[in-house]
Amino acid sequence: MTGYSRRSLLRLGGAVAVGALVPPHAVHMKEGPRAADPGDAAFALLRRRWREVTAGPGFDATAEPYRTRLAELGVRAAGYRDAMAPAGTRLWPGLPFPSLVATPARLQAMARAYALPGTGLAGDADLAAAVAAGIDHYRRLVYAAGADPAGNWWHWEIGAPRKLLDAALLIGPPLTDRQSAALRDAVDHFVPECRLDDYSGTSTGANRVDLCTVTLLRAVLGCDPDRAALAVSALSPVFRHVSEGDGFYRDGSFVQHTFVPYQGTYGASLLSGLATLFAVVSGSPWEVADPARQIVFDMVERSFAPVVHDGFCMDLFSGRAVGREPYGDHRRGHAIAAAILLLGEAASTAERARWQGMVKGWALRETSVPMLEAAERNDLGFHARLAAILDDDAIPAAAEPDGHRLLAMSARAVHRRPSWCAGLSMASHRIGHYEHGNGENLRGWHTGSGMLYWWADGHGDQYSDSFWPTVDPYRLPGTTVSTRRLADGAGTAWGDTCPPWRWVGGATDGVYAAVGQHLSGLESTLEAFKSWFFLDDAVVCLGAGITAEDGVPVETVVDNRRTGATLTVDGDTDGDTRGGPDGPVGWAHIEGHGGYVLPGGARLRTLRERRTGGSEPVTRSYVTLWLDHGVDPVAAGYVYLLLPGASLAETRARAAAPGWVCVLANSDRRQGVRIPSLGITAVNFWNGGAAGDVAASAPCSVLVRERGDGTATLTVSDPRRDLDELTVVWDRPVARLIRGHPLLAGAATGARLILRFGRLSDRGGASKTVTVRLG
Repeated sequence: MTGYSRRSLLRLGGAVAVGALVPPHAVHMKEGPRAADPGDAAFALLRRRWREVTAGPGFDATAEPYRTRLAELGVRAAGYRDAMAPAGTRLWPGLPFPSLVATPARLQAMARAYALPGTGLAGDADLAAAVAAGIDHYRRLVYAAGADPAGNWWHWEIGAPRKLLDAALLIGPPLTDRQSAALRDAVDHFVPECRLDDYSGTSTGANRVDLCTVTLLRAVLGCDPDRAALAVSALSPVFRHVSEGDGFYRDGSFVQHTFVPYQGTYGASLLSGLATLFAVVSGSPWEVADPARQIVFDMVERSFAPVVHDGFCMDLFSGRAVGREPYGDHRRGHAIAAAILLLGEAASTAERARWQGMVKGWALRETSVPMLEAAERNDLGFHARLAAILDDDAIPAAAEPDGHRLLAMSARAVHRRPSWCAGLSMASHRIGHYEHGNGENLRGWHTGSGMLYWWADGHGDQYSDSFWPTVDPYRLPGTTVSTRRLADGAGTAWGDTCPPWRWVGGATDGVYAAVGQHLSGLESTLEAFKSWFFLDDAVVCLGAGITAEDGVPVETVVDNRRTGATLTVDGDTDGDTRGGPDGPVGWAHIEGHGGYVLPGGARLRTLRERRTGGSEPVTRSYVTLWLDHGVDPVAAGYVYLLLPGASLAETRARAAAPGWVCVLANSDRRQGVRIPSLGITAVNFWNGGAAGDVAASAPCSVLVRERGDGTATLTVSDPRRDLDELTVVWDRPVARLIRGHPLLAGAATGARLILRFGRLSDRGGASKTVTVRLG
C-alpha cells in the first residue's frame, strides 16, 4: 500500500475527463451481471451525467498534472484491491468495522480508478469485481437493512451511502441485481422517503441537499422515477428565504444548526451539492424547474462572496470547524470557489462572467496557499476549471470589493477598504456564542463576544497557521470577557449558547457602518455594551456598562496577533514586556501589522509570549494588548482606535490628532462618535435619547454622512427587530428630501430634520437610507 492518506485519495477521486470516461464493462460473476436497462434513456443520461459532473470539466488525461495524479490514484487503488481481505470484522486489515468513513472511501476510490482514464486500471474487470464484492460485504456486515445506526446519524444517512452509491454507479453492471437490490434496501432503511417529508430537524440546509443527493443516486441505481422526482422536488425548501432557523436570509446570512453562521463548511457543501445536482439532472425529465432556485444564484454574491477574502473563507462563518486543520480557512475558501465555478455552468452568461472574474481575483491574490497548486493536490476537476480561467486573458480578475456588509440576521459584519479587511462575530438571542460538537472547538467560548478579525496586506495566514490550537482562548482579539475559567465544551453543544439580548446589529450605508452588541458573558454575570464604527483607515471601538460579579478580572482584548514582530508603546520598543506600562499610554504599534490609539490614555497591558498547543504540538509567537477592567467592575468602559496596516509614523500622527474623533456618548444608554474629516456622525441607541445633534425615540442605530456636494444621507436600522415606529431627529437645517424609503412614514424639513419610520420590525435589522439636501 502506498503512503498516501485517505484524505489524499478522496481528493483525487473527483478527477476525470468529461467524455473520456471508461464505460463500465460487464464482469461475469457467479450470479451473472446485473441486467442493463436499454430502454431507460433518462436514467442512462443521469448515470452518464453523474460520472461527468462529479469528475469535473474536460482535460487531457495524458497532460500534467493530470497524468501523474491519475497514475497515483491507480497505484493506490491497486494497493487497496490487493490488500482486501474480507473477514467477519473487517474488509481490510487494520480497518475494523464499522469504519464508516475509511471503508466506503476506499471502495469509492477503487471505483473511480476503474472509471477514469489514465489510472492504469480503467475498465479493469478484477478491480470492478473487487469493488462489487467489497460493497456487498460491507452492506451485509455493517450497512445492512435493519441495522442500528449507532453514533453520528450523518455517517449512516449521508456519508457512507453517498460513497457506496457512487461506487456502485461507477462500476455499473459488475454489481449484480441481487447486490444492487440489497444496497438499495439498506439505503431505504437508513434514508426512507419520509426523511424528505418535512423541512426540519437534520433535514435542512446543507443536510437537505446531501439527503436529496443520496435519494437521487438511490433512484438512479434502481431506475426509480418517483424517487428521482422526490429527490428534486425536496430541494425546493432550500431555495426559499427563511426568517428563522436554517437557510438563507434576505440579508445574505446563511445559518445551519439553527444558531450558527455557516457559509464556510455547511454552506460550501450546500453550494457544491446544488451545483452538482443542477448539472446532473439538466436535460432530464427531472430538471430543476423551481423558479426560486434563482435565490441560490443570487446568494453567490450576496452570501458567499462577502465571506471570502483573497481566497480563504473567514473563520467567523465556519462554526466548530475552525480548528480542524492548519489553513482550514483556505481549504474552505477553495471549496466555495470550486462550487461557484461549477454552479456557473448553470447560471446566466452575465453571472458566470462575474463569478469567473471573482474567483480569478481570489486565486491571483492568494499567496499563503496558492489556489491552483492546492487544486492540483485536492481536486483535479476544480484545477481544470480554474486553470482555464487563469489562462483566459479575456476574463478580467475582479478586485476585492470595497464597502461594508452587515449580516444582521447572523450577527456578523465584514468591512473592506483598499488595503485591509475586517470581520466581526457577535452573539444574540438567536445566534450562539460559539459552536462545539463531536469533540471539536471545545474552547471557542468567546468567539461571539465581539471577536474582531482583521487582515492587512500580506496577513492572509494570520488566523490560519495553527492560530486556534495555540491562541489564548480567554484573549481572543476584540472581545470583552470575564476571566472566569470555563470547562472544555462549556454551554450547550451545536451552537445553542445564545445570550438573552436582542440588540445586535447596526446601520450601514454600504461604505461605513455603526455596529453594536449588547453583550452577555458565557456562563458569567458579565454584561457590556460594545460598539464598532467602521471607517476608511480605522475602526473606532467603544465599550461601556461593563459590569460583572464573577469575582475575577474582566478584560477587553485590544488585539492578540500571531506574530513575533516588534511592539512599540508610546515610542518605546520593548520586546519582553509582561504586564504592560504602569501608567496611561496614547498609542501602540506592531511592526508590519498596524497601530492602536487610545484617546485620553488608558493603562494598556501588553504581553509577548510563545504558546504551544494542538494534537501534534506546535508553537507560535503572540503579541497581546488588553485593558484590565479589574475584579467585578461596575460600569467600566473603554475607547480605542484600531488602525489596520498603519505604519509607525501614521500611528504616531493619529495619536497626535485628538480631534480626529469626537466621542459623543459612551454609556449603557447610547454610544456615538463624530468624525469631522469624513462628515460622519454615528450613534447606537441602546435606549431612546440624544447624542450630539442626533436623537431617536427608541433603541436603534443611526449613521449620518454629510457629503461635499451639499447633500447628506441618514441610515437607520432596528437591530432589535421589534419597532412598529421610530422617530429620528437630526438637528441640522435641511432644505428638502431628495430620496426617501418605502418605510419612511413622514418627513419634516427646515431648521431640523424629523424622520418617522414605520414597521421596521419586518425588515430583519436591515438598514434604511434616505438622502436630503442640506439647508
